[in-house]
Order: sequence, then C-alpha cells, then structure tokens
Amino acid sequence: MPELRKDPIVGRWVIISTERGKRPTDFPSVTKAKESKICPFCPSNENSTPPEIYAVRENGSKPNSPGWSIRVVPNKFPALRIEGDINREGEGIYDKMNGIGAHEVIIETPDHTKDLVDLDLSQIEKIIWAFRERVLDLKKDPRFKYILIFKNEGEAAGASLEHAHSQLIATPILPKRVIEELEGAKQYYNYKERCIFCDIIKQELHEKVRVIALNDLFVAIEPFASRFPFETWLMPRYHDSSFEYIKSEQIPHFAAIFKETLARLAKALNRPPYNVMFHTAPLDNRDSKEYHWHVEIIPKLTKVAGFEWGSGFYINPTIPEDAAKYLSEIKLD
Repeated sequence: MPELRKDPIVGRWVIISTERGKRPTDFPSVTKAKESKICPFCPSNENSTPPEIYAVRENGSKPNSPGWSIRVVPNKFPALRIEGDINREGEGIYDKMNGIGAHEVIIETPDHTKDLVDLDLSQIEKIIWAFRERVLDLKKDPRFKYILIFKNEGEAAGASLEHAHSQLIATPILPKRVIEELEGAKQYYNYKERCIFCDIIKQELHEKVRVIALNDLFVAIEPFASRFPFETWLMPRYHDSSFEYIKSEQIPHFAAIFKETLARLAKALNRPPYNVMFHTAPLDNRDSKEYHWHVEIIPKLTKVAGFEWGSGFYINPTIPEDAAKYLSEIKLD
C-alpha cells in the first residue's frame, strides 16, 4: 500500500508509492550528448568567458590563460547582476526590487572529458575550497542575504554546457525553500532545545537503514521523506550552521564522502543527470543553534507533473530504505 511520510523539517508530506517500487534498472538511462562547438571552459579558450575572479594555478601562469586547475568566472548570462542598488519599492499590492546579486561559474577541471565523479580527491578538495573562498568573499557585500552553491549535471538537470562546472548565486533575499527549513528547524529547537538535523543524524546512525556512506565527520543518507527516487543528503556529523566556515582539516573528509556518494549514484543509476544544492545558514546567521548546513543531491529520474505542481505533494516511486540498500551495497573499484 502507498505510504504518506512527513518531512520532519519543513512539514511537507510525500507519497512513497510502494506499489511501484522502482529499482535502479527501472529508470531510463540518459546518454550524454556530445558537443561539437568550441567549449568556452576549456584551456586556451579563456577569452570566451568574462575575466576570472578566482583561480588555482600551480605553475605561476598568468590570469586568464592556460595553466589553471580550477577557475571561477562571472556567468556570461547572469540571473542577477552585481552592479547597482537594490531599490525596493511597491506598486500597489506588489513588491519589487532591482535584480541585484552575483552569479559565478566554478569550472571544476581543465579536462573536458571528466565529470566531477571522475576527479581525484585532491581536485575535489580544491573545488570545495574554491566554494568556501568565494562565499567568504561575497558575504562581505551587505546587499547579499544568501548564497546558494549548486550544480546541474547533464542536460536533463539544466546544464547548458558539458564541461564539468558548478555555479553560485548570491541573492538580496532569502530563498523560500531555505526559509521553510529555517522556520521548521527553529520550531523544533524552541520545543526541544535541540537541532533537528542533529537528531535526524543520531536516529539515522542508530537505525542504519537509510545510511549509504559514512566517515568520521560526515554521513550520507536517503531522507525518510525523500521527494525523489535516490534523493541523497550529505550532512556533517558535528553541528555547524554555515558551510563557508568548514575547516581545512574537515575538507578531506567532506571531499571523500562527496566523491563516494556520487560514485555510488553513478554506478547504481548509470551516471544519471542530477542536481546538487548546498543549503547553509543566511549570511547574517553565523552561529545558528537550530540550523545545520547540508548538501542535497537529486538524480533526475522522474518528472514533476500536474499533481505535484497543483498539490505540493511529491510522488516517489522508490522506497528510501530500498534506495539506501542498493547504494550502500554497491561495490566501488
């Protein structure tokens, strides 16, 4: 019988369609389309992007030239622009403001043939460090309230270029999804004086039915009320509200579980398109006792249709406990 499950953080209900019970092999595989045009993210094409604002260069090479291992540039077609004032105003009952923000692209490797999951741990550590450095720099701007790091892997997940990259957008307002998490976490903390994320981690480690990967500092789980098949969360086992304050000695542990989780998803689901989202505290809330930063990974295996849009429910055809079993039993090389 189908089961309704409630997300303990935001209160959203999810339909777990147990009768459909889809396994990894039941989802159609997606073949990555090969690009024939010149890639603006490849070495020697640096003049095809705006000037870099951050780069890791190990051989003394000049900015905006080959010789980099990671490169961060402004998005050529930004969702929000960094120049100008916010200028909030009302128009009758409607509110509006200028589209002020920052939109950056983190080019994860000079190698066009490799995806994030193919990179070695040292390169993934550099990527995480680049994320951290860019957030710390952008949060100095008082216009910005939130910074979202995200990755669209594959055309079906929204990627317009094949070359491995992530993105970062700074916004002058808090995203609705984050507000829902903040409010749910605050309600739980006010009632129990504990972080709900910490309690989730404690219960998941005790039950061991939704854990897919684990190390000394981080855990990867299939959420109890997963919205999508094989939705996966990475969470620090220690309490911290803000990703950008991750310590240098913690980064190797995070890189290791990030890579392992992506490798398990890639092997189980034949390299599916996916989205990655870093959820962290607002920029002005450094030491939140109730919020806990985490990373959400969502493979693009199903489509959101009329019922989901109209009701706010999600229908997940794969039981999270089954997904965790499949992923945790994958034999990695």
